[in-house]
Amino acid sequence: MSGGDIAGLIAAGVFAVLVAIIALPLVKLGKVFDETTLAIRDVSKGIAPILEESTTTIQEANKQLARVDAITTNVAEVTGNVNSLVALFAASLGGPLIAIASFGGAVRAAVRGTHAFDDDASGRAERSLRNATAKPKREKSAAKKASKASRAEY
Repeated sequence: MSGGDIAGLIAAGVFAVLVAIIALPLVKLGKVFDETTLAIRDVSKGIAPILEESTTTIQEANKQLARVDAITTNVAEVTGNVNSLVALFAASLGGPLIAIASFGGAVRAAVRGTHAFDDDASGRAERSLRNATAKPKREKSAAKKASKASRAEY
C-alpha cells in the first residue's frame, strides 16, 4: 500500500463518517414528516364532523330568521290595521262628540244665564270648545302695545 492508497482510505473513512453524521438529522426529519402526516390526517378526520355540525347550525339559524321575518311582517300588518281602526273610530265618534260638547256648552250657558238662548248658542258653544282646546296665543310685548296705542291717537 502506498501513501496515496492510505490517503484514499482515510478520505473514504472521513467521507463515510460525514455521511453518517448527515444521515442522522435526515432520519429524524423523516420521522417529523411522518408525525406531521399523521397529525394532518387526525385533524382532517376531526374537522369533517365539525363542518357538518356548523352547516346544520347555519341552516337552523336561517330557518329561525325566516320565522322572525314572517313575524315582523305580521306585526307591521297588525300595526297598519290598528292605525286604520283608530282613524275610523276617530272619524265615527269625532262628529257626535263635538255635537254633545256643543249641546253641553249651550246647556251650561243657559243654566248660568250669562247668554241668552238663541239659535246660535250651539255655534258659540262649539267655538268656545275650539278656543278652549286651541293653543294660547302669544301676547304682544308692552312696547308693541304702546306703539299701537300711540298710532291710534293720531
